[in-house]
Amino acid sequence: MGWCLGIDGGGTRTEAWLADKEGKVLGRAGSGPSNPLKVGYRAAQREILKAIRACLLDAGIAPAGARSSPPLDAVCAGIAGVDRQVVHRPLLAWMRRHIPARRHLLISDAAIALAAAVGDAPGIVVVAGTGSVAFARDDRGGILRAGGWGIPFDDHGAGYDLGRKAVAAALRAFDGRGPQTIMMKRICRRWELRDITAVTTKKLDQQQIAALFPLVMKAAAEGDAVARRLCDDAARDMASLAIALLKRAGWTRRPTPVVLSGGVFKSSGLIRRGFTRYLHRAVPHACAELLKQSPVEGALWLARALGQRQF
Repeated sequence: MGWCLGIDGGGTRTEAWLADKEGKVLGRAGSGPSNPLKVGYRAAQREILKAIRACLLDAGIAPAGARSSPPLDAVCAGIAGVDRQVVHRPLLAWMRRHIPARRHLLISDAAIALAAAVGDAPGIVVVAGTGSVAFARDDRGGILRAGGWGIPFDDHGAGYDLGRKAVAAALRAFDGRGPQTIMMKRICRRWELRDITAVTTKKLDQQQIAALFPLVMKAAAEGDAVARRLCDDAARDMASLAIALLKRAGWTRRPTPVVLSGGVFKSSGLIRRGFTRYLHRAVPHACAELLKQSPVEGALWLARALGQRQF
């Protein structure tokens, strides 16, 4: 029937869009996180199917309560963490069993953001949500990557990293080892702690820690010096991702699009400005801009291209 499905699955949310063969979007829906490395395979699969069923219902294609999907021409899913082969292989096999489609494509969420940002042209996307990563398409169509090696070893500057550092700064302030910050009382209110030291006995998942990011942004906007430093550090860390790829691709002396995607960039002008400042210090000709499309549009674009293949 010419239907194509695009899916964007990250550490915070999953989105699914359905389009017809002309590219008209017929349905949109969302669900919870679907990064299998953060929530587990079963939870990720459950949220992907939930988003698909709600999307088909929104399009008027699947009746309420339906447990199976009508056949699709193609489905492209951009899921965080699947660029690791040990994750990619079982999740793709599961997709082929549970999502009826003529063709299936499983790639990372950063790869669909890159497609949304530059299509099939050369360029870079830096994604900052719960985690952070950068992807580039070079002049020969090859894909380059920097960062995104997961918590606790990498993903600097993103939501989880900012939340964790905010708690660490509050603990240092409590001890007198670091400057005072309004974030200490606000974290206590958020998690109903008697004092900040109680955080050490509280069971917290990655989403709860990453959810402190807006608290850091609000404190920075109100002039809290500690919060502003955390934002500046995040901007520098994520600019280093783009700078590394610009150097590896040989693009340090020409204008190159560096597109910023994800909730951290979208909600923080302070981090965007800091990112651009650090980027231009190292590579003056780079052109930083916020992603105008939703990353799921990149998945849908790739699904349509896949569905149009004859063989």
